[in-house]
Amino acid sequence: MSGYLARRLLQTIPLLLGVAAVVWGMIEVAPGDPIVAIAGEDGDPAYYAEMRERFGLDRPAPERFAAYLGNVARGDLGTSYRLQRPAAAVVLEALPATLLLVAPALLLATLLGTTLGTLAARRHGSRSDAALSALSLTGQALPVFWTAQLLVLVFAYRLAWFPVQGMEGLRGDAEGLARLADVAHHMVLPVAALTLQYAAPVARVARASVVDVLHRDYLRTALAKGLPAGRVLRAHALRTALLPVVTVVAAQMGFLVTGSVLVETVFAWPGVGRVMLGAMLARDLPVVTAALLLLAVAVVLANLLADLLYAALDPRVRDA
Repeated sequence: MSGYLARRLLQTIPLLLGVAAVVWGMIEVAPGDPIVAIAGEDGDPAYYAEMRERFGLDRPAPERFAAYLGNVARGDLGTSYRLQRPAAAVVLEALPATLLLVAPALLLATLLGTTLGTLAARRHGSRSDAALSALSLTGQALPVFWTAQLLVLVFAYRLAWFPVQGMEGLRGDAEGLARLADVAHHMVLPVAALTLQYAAPVARVARASVVDVLHRDYLRTALAKGLPAGRVLRAHALRTALLPVVTVVAAQMGFLVTGSVLVETVFAWPGVGRVMLGAMLARDLPVVTAALLLLAVAVVLANLLADLLYAALDPRVRDA
């Protein structure tokens, strides 16, 4: 297992460098001038030139790209044009708020999706199977920002059960357990939006995988011997059936992080998504680059974790 882990980590390094290069290219070809966005359109040309020299924007693109890769390798993602602080620090300060949404949403989506998929598979071909399959297809088809806005409309505006936006109450003077309860109250709708969106693909994959496993000969033999169907499912079928589920859950980790950008915008949640949106509107390119790199690294690490879990569950993968 240690050799497999070392190989996968070595494969991740060029992938991360490739991601860094793609992010730089995307920022480079994006329209607009960051100096004009900062200083305004009617500024002094001499001031524009000074700012471009200060941030290295007056150098040729290949030279800036080489300097960028060198800085990324050293963990230096540049300085925010607006805040005059390291861009990495600006993004990392918002990361805990994003994780506060993503972690419970991933856990709930995994449990909900696996449970619904398994229940549908046990009743394969029945009306309840068709209803659960239609529900999961609908959940996957709905854009996460639309689901988020629908939750706001129903549960925040119409029923007034939950706050509309933010991470804490407007006064923000709660402390201790009262503050935790306030934050948890604000988390309900954004976590629900992410959970509903990402439980759907987990349920579909879990259903298909369990149905496939239940039709294998060794499970038919176990059922023919009179073993209870629930015991056969738990003791023999789920271990094999959950292998594809591990893959899709890990993939959802990456999509959850990127999907949280939209949910944070709808709920005005102070996470990485809101930081990146504000930086994009202000053409604060170092912060945009740092946020994109963070999201890309999250996706790469999620896939690495999926491979490791898959190898732990199926030893044949380590030698492939």
